Parts: sequence; structure tokens; C-alpha cells
Amino acid sequence: MRAEATQRVALVFTLLDANGNGILEAEDFALMADRVVARAGASAPEAQQRLRASFERYWTTLVTELDANGDGVISLEEYTACVLTPERFEATIAEFAEALAALGDPDGDGLIERPLFTDLMLAIGFRRPNVDRLFDAFGPDADDRITVRTWADGIMDYYDPQKAGIAGDHLVTGAVV
Repeated sequence: MRAEATQRVALVFTLLDANGNGILEAEDFALMADRVVARAGASAPEAQQRLRASFERYWTTLVTELDANGDGVISLEEYTACVLTPERFEATIAEFAEALAALGDPDGDGLIERPLFTDLMLAIGFRRPNVDRLFDAFGPDADDRITVRTWADGIMDYYDPQKAGIAGDHLVTGAVV
């Protein structure tokens, strides 16, 4: 496992801990879904529901795979063990990646404009300068748009424990790609 992957996952854990209590629980995923959907007002209700469902699956996968003692919470150590094991988490991340990227394309043209991408990433909790660097790393077109597929693939790369030097590394504070 690459150090970059561990840093990426530690950051996401912190962001997913929406209530800031140091552990992940079902409430965090509902809060995060609410924050992200609130920024996607122009997206179809179906796309919003799809994102909510992907957050629910994310939580369900974690608690099913990791909560051996049945306490209903996930620590950073438990989280890292699951999300950096592709065979345990890949399908869940794929669903989340597709749902989030689709939410960024309310007109269905297959393209995501920078302002909505930025709004959604800020709602998740990423820092603005890092979000801007990420969008630029995705290689926007002349109209400052990226494809839905580019973003979904970028999310999948972010969770890949073998990848380094990827666009998503820009989200980790101080990262140099």
C-alpha cells in the first residue's frame, strides 16, 4: 500500500466524520449527503436520491465489513482496512463515484462545469485551493468543463491503494503531484 493512498483515506475519514466526534457512524453519512445535495439544487431529484443511496451503501458496507463488535461506529483504523482493500470496497466506491459525478451534471450533457464541481467538493469539505488544483489536473476543456467519466474515474483512482501521482493527490494538503 502506498503512503499517498493512506494520506488520501485519512483525509476522507476526517471529512466523512461530519459531526466531528472522531468516529464514523450512520449520522455522519446522512449529514454529508444532506450537505452535498443542498449544493446540487439544479440536479434532478433522481440524481439527488442516487447520491443519498450511495452514501447509505457506503455506510452499510463499512458497518457490515468492519463492525465486528456491533457498536455501530467505525474508527480510522477500521476504515483504512476496508477502503484500501479493493475487493471489499470497490463496488461501493464505484457506485458513489458514479452518483457524485452524475450529480455534477444536472443538464445530462456528460460535462461538469467548474462552479458546480467546486460547490460539491466544498460541501464534502475539501479545501478550495486543493479543489481548484484537482479540477485543473483533470484537464478541463476550453469552456472549463470536465467529463462525468473523468471525475468518476478520478474518484476510483483516489481509493486505489496502489496509485500515486494521481489527480486526487491534489486534495491532500501540501501534496505535490
